[in-house]
Amino acid sequence: MLKTAPSPVTSDPEILGGTLVFRGSRVPAQSLIDYLNDGFSLDEFLDYFPTVQRDDAAEFLRLIERQVS
Repeated sequence: MLKTAPSPVTSDPEILGGTLVFRGSRVPAQSLIDYLNDGFSLDEFLDYFPTVQRDDAAEFLRLIERQVS
């Protein structure tokens, strides 16, 4: 049986009203997209939001890329 990795993001009505956030944090996933669109690097984003795990941010970006392709 194939194991699936846990989602890098989660939504809970008790956390920011259900906004999609990185698991284990209160950082909206949209923030990463906004930072990258504003010219910041992934490393800079992670420096600003240390509660976000690098692996989760990278997996989120891979998921977005798959959706766009």
